[in-house]
Amino acid sequence: MQTINWALARKRPILEQRARILQEIRAFFIARGYLEVETPQRLPGNAPETYIEPIASEGWFLQTSPELCLKRLLAAGYPQLFQISHCWRQGERGSRHLPEYTMLEWYRAGVDYHHLMTECEELLRHLAPAGTLQWQGRRLDLSPPWDRLTVQEAFLRWGETTVAAALAKDRFDELLAVQIEPHLGWPKPTFLCEYPASLAALARRKPDDPEVAERFELYLAGMELANAFSELTDSGEQRQRFEQEERQRRSAGKPPYPMPESFLQELASMPPAAGIALGIDRLVMLLTGATTIDEVVAFTPEIL
Repeated sequence: MQTINWALARKRPILEQRARILQEIRAFFIARGYLEVETPQRLPGNAPETYIEPIASEGWFLQTSPELCLKRLLAAGYPQLFQISHCWRQGERGSRHLPEYTMLEWYRAGVDYHHLMTECEELLRHLAPAGTLQWQGRRLDLSPPWDRLTVQEAFLRWGETTVAAALAKDRFDELLAVQIEPHLGWPKPTFLCEYPASLAALARRKPDDPEVAERFELYLAGMELANAFSELTDSGEQRQRFEQEERQRRSAGKPPYPMPESFLQELASMPPAAGIALGIDRLVMLLTGATTIDEVVAFTPEIL
C-alpha cells in the first residue's frame, strides 16, 4: 500500500502561491533592466562577520550570501544585477529562521541606499497591488512613503538605554530584538536607518556623520525582511574591517576564517553602488498570511 505524506500534500496551495510570487519578483526586476545571474553557492570563504557562522563544505564553505560575487560582477561593469538563491547559516532555527533559506539580492551602480528604499516600496506594491496586507489579524498599509526611523531615534523611543550604552555592554542585538523590533512595521513598513558603523562591516559611512553607516533594515509587522546599504568601495578600509571582524571571531573562540582575497583585489574597480538582501521565505509568510517559516517551504531540516 502506498503511503501519502499528507503534511507535504497540504502545503500545495501555499507552495503554488510561493511559485507565483517568485515569478512576479523576476518580472519586476527584468522589466527594470536588471540582469538575473547565478553565482557559485560553495566558496573558498564568505565575508568574515562575527555573528554569522558559515557551514563548512569539504574545505570550502556554503555561501551565507551571494554578496561578494555580485559585487565582483559590479566591479566588472555589470550595472544592475539580481539573484534568487539558497544560502546557509549554521545554528539558525526558529519560527522565522532556517539554516538553509532563500535570499533575493539586488545591486545597482550609481545609487545609494535611499534609492533601494524606493525600490522596496515599488516591489511590495507590485506583489500586493491592493496596497494592503493582513497578517496576524492586523492590517498593513503599503502605500508610500513608508516610515523612516534612525536607530538612535528608535532606542530613544523604546529602548531602556542609548545605542552607545547598548554597544558598550554588548547588548545591542538583544535590546533591538526584545524592545525595538516589536514596534517596527506597524501599521506601515519601517526603514530602520543609520546603524552604528561598527555593525555594518561592508557599508559606507555617512559622510556627515561617520559614526553611523548608510545602512537600513526593512521591517514589516515587527519582522525584519531586508538588509541594505550603500556599498563600501575602499579596498583598504574593507580589509581593515574584515581583519577586525576576524579578530573578534577568534577572541570568541571561533576557528580561523580565510580572507576573500579575490573580492578585495577587485573592490577598487567597483563603482559607487547600493545593494540589498531580502528574505524570500519571510516575504512569502507576509504575502500568504503564514505564521511560521515552516509553512512556506516544502521541506524543513527535521523531516529530511
